[in-house]
Amino acid sequence: MTGVADLCVPDVTFDARLREVLRSDVEFIELIGDDLVAAGGKRVRPTLVLLAAQALGARPSVGSGAWSDVLDLGVGVELLHSASLLHDDLIDDADTRRGQQAAFRRFGNVVSVMSGDFMLSRLLVLLSGLPGGPVLTRMFGQTASVICEGEVLQFQLAAYQEYELRYYLQVIHGKTAALTELAASAPAVLLGAPAHVQAALATFGREYGMAFQMQDDLLDLSGEEAVIGKPVGGDLREGKATLPVLTLLEGPHAAEVRGVLERRAAQPGDVERVRALAAQSGALERTRAEIRRRAQLAIEALGALPASEAREALARLAQREIDRLN
Repeated sequence: MTGVADLCVPDVTFDARLREVLRSDVEFIELIGDDLVAAGGKRVRPTLVLLAAQALGARPSVGSGAWSDVLDLGVGVELLHSASLLHDDLIDDADTRRGQQAAFRRFGNVVSVMSGDFMLSRLLVLLSGLPGGPVLTRMFGQTASVICEGEVLQFQLAAYQEYELRYYLQVIHGKTAALTELAASAPAVLLGAPAHVQAALATFGREYGMAFQMQDDLLDLSGEEAVIGKPVGGDLREGKATLPVLTLLEGPHAAEVRGVLERRAAQPGDVERVRALAAQSGALERTRAEIRRRAQLAIEALGALPASEAREALARLAQREIDRLN
């Protein structure tokens, strides 16, 4: 992913540890854990943990207790993320996750929800054994609450038909950036880095996550189904006002766009009309400019860390969000 051969990113060792932490005598829980490990995914969040730790001087080595703690921290971040996905799939009535049938479709609602709770309980056990455990537990707990608030707020805004930038930023922070912020900054706590370094990594993770989610939202409106792998306009159909749509709500077509949101793009041509307006009005380009700005803020924050291949790999992750705009 980074193009730097000697950097450690999630691999079979990480997957083995994740599988070990998720082990259960209850077959259905074990099967859901096996599906999580086998599905893999991009492992973006544990990648942030491992790269940030290496940028702070941690070195992978066989039998290293310090690196074992770093791996466990990465596993903990993945557990929090995966638990939230199990719950999200049920909320969203999703059919698949990472190419596999969604857990609640296969095992039922109770098993899926309780398996997510099982992951959270294993996360607490994991954190209790790490250096800085109380501080890390507080960080993970605060992040979990922000994730929950962001998810609920998203539904609340659609129900109340409240469309404001400040709410949108709160939602995407909860959906994505809170967890990337945690993933990037928690290694600083684990390894005892200075406060200003922890703050810099938190800024990197937050701004990178915001850019990442804005990019996803942009593609939902402006992308092509064959490329993004899902129908475009999904957010409009759920009554969600993303950044390009919020930009349209500031312009001469506000009443028309608000009408589309309020009826959740239920009329033929609604999505196509908003797509056209966003392109013609400059809303898409304004969104791209904000993605560039956020990604650049993330890269600049890394200046507080000493130069290293790991720091460069982190910067490339943020740079990729800029490159995807071209």
